[in-house]
Parts: sequence; structure tokens; C-alpha cells
Amino acid sequence: MSELVTGEAVVLGLRPAKLPSRTLAVVIDLLVAFALYVAVTMALTAAVSSLDEAAQAAVSVAAFMLVLVGVPIAVETLTRGRSLGKLVCGLRVVRDDGGPIRFRHALVRGAVGAVEIIMTFGVIAVIASLVSARGRRLGDVFAGTLVVRERVPAQRTGAVPQAPPWLHGRFTGLDLSRVPDALWLAIRQYLTRMDQLDPDVGGPLAERLAADLAAATGAPVPADVPPAMYLAGVVSERQTRDAQRVLPVATGARGYGAPGSGEPGGMSGWAAPSGATPGPGGSAGSGGVAAPAPAGSPGVAGVAGDGTGGGAAGDEGAAGRGGSGDGSGARTGFVPPG
Repeated sequence: MSELVTGEAVVLGLRPAKLPSRTLAVVIDLLVAFALYVAVTMALTAAVSSLDEAAQAAVSVAAFMLVLVGVPIAVETLTRGRSLGKLVCGLRVVRDDGGPIRFRHALVRGAVGAVEIIMTFGVIAVIASLVSARGRRLGDVFAGTLVVRERVPAQRTGAVPQAPPWLHGRFTGLDLSRVPDALWLAIRQYLTRMDQLDPDVGGPLAERLAADLAAATGAPVPADVPPAMYLAGVVSERQTRDAQRVLPVATGARGYGAPGSGEPGGMSGWAAPSGATPGPGGSAGSGGVAAPAPAGSPGVAGVAGDGTGGGAAGDEGAAGRGGSGDGSGARTGFVPPG
């Protein structure tokens, strides 16, 4: 990727097109241009058959210049740097500063291209592209342009860090309905990239996001929770609520292990601040953590202890006889028809 710093001190990441893709685009354009040239020549030959040979030669040269030079210039000007071949290959011609090209850029590219591509069968263009650091041919050098790739493979973003175990259940009472989507997106982007940020930049950014989130929820940021951990804890709480909306059975946040314990899913790097008190559910084992449910609420299966049991209704509850079962789980709330 080629980095370019504009006059506004903005770094542009331009991805120059490689020689194979540019060659394929030129071949497609030339095939279309030659097919059009043959059709125009045949039509003009029938129209000027009564003229002498000199006139016919002049018409043939004019058709050549019009179709193989003029048409590409017009197409690149109207499409802002995209011909049919470049459209197929996902390429575009841009200025050196990343902006769209204009007529003068397309004119220089087309005029020089007639010599280095058509008359020399592309030999000069290939040599110039191999020598250039950004793969530019002579037409690009003289016009101040660059062929870049528009189709860039999507990069997978990193996963949002999970909240430390001692924060589980700490934010169950927050009202998250008033938090705007733009703020959620900003928080997610920060959490996925906070390891790449300089501490002098990431710290104030986390404090600002935490203050915005606290203002949206109406609850202040706990004094014993660092801003980054607060953001991770609230995001984890939102994910838990979203999962409970999809599944009627409350599934705890799986895979949280105590820091340094080596348990599956343990979160390395998160450590409880000195003097912090683990929130509800913070002492649960590796199997899962569930937010406390109101007493008597039907249809919520318990996730308790080390996460290896619970959740099965008693025999009487399953049969609908009103009993409380053996106490190993909660009722499903289902009553069979009489």
C-alpha cells in the first residue's frame, strides 16, 4: 500500500494496481476497441468507396485515431478513470493526490498510450511499470496519475475484549435503551483497537467514551472501575441482554475465567484494581455467569456454581402438578393443555 500525505496532513492509503490486473484490463479494452474499429472501418469503407485511395487512407487514419485514442480518452473522462476493462478488474485511474482525473489527465494518458501500448505492443508500458515503484507507465508519469485497486478484501476486525470476571453482573441495572448506536459503534471500535493505541491517546479517549456512556445511561462511572473496563463491562452486559432476547433460557456469559487461573476463556490482561469488590456472579466458576433473575420469574433456567448443573425442572414442575421439584432447577413455565 502506498501512503500519501495530502496538503491537509491526511494520510491516504492508496493501493496501486499490480501489473497482471492492469494487463488484463488493457487487453479487455483493446479487444473492445478493435472490434469497434473494425465495425467503423467497414462502415466507412462502404461510404467512401467512390473516393480515391488517398482519401480512403485519410479516413482510415481518422477512424483509427477516433476509436483507439479518442474513445478511451472520452470514456476515462466521463467515468472519472474507469474503462470497461478497469471496471471488470476493479481498477480506477486517480490523480497522484487521490482525486478523480479530468480531461487533461485522460488526454495525456491516451496520447502517450497510443505510442507505448498500441504502436509498441505494450513493451514500453510493461518495462516502465516494472521499473516504477508504484507500477506506473509513462502515460501515468506524464499525466500525474496512478491506477489503484478499488476492490480491497475486507479485513476482519478484532473481537471485543470480554469484561473481567469481577465485573460480571455489576451493570445489570443500567438503562441501555437511550444509548445511541453511534456511541456503541465508537465504543466497539475503541475496544477492538485499544491495544494498538498509544496510552497517552487511548486513556483520554476511554475517559471521554465512558463519560458519554454514563451520560446516556444516567448512572455515573464507578470510581473503582477504570474507564476501559467500564466500557467492556457495559458492552458485555448489552451482549448478555441481546442473547437473552433471542433465547428464552438465560445463558450466562460463557468462557470467563479468573485472571491468571489458566481456565478456558480466561481474560489475560484484565486485572481487578486494588480494593475492588467482585460484583454479583464474580465468584462463579468457569462454566458461566448469569445475571440474577427476579424471584418467581418463569421460564428462566439457572446457571449456578461451577456451571456444570442446574436448569432442569423437577418432576412435579415438568408434569404441571404445581410442585417445586427437587430444587435443582427452575420451572419452565409450561402448562400442558388439559
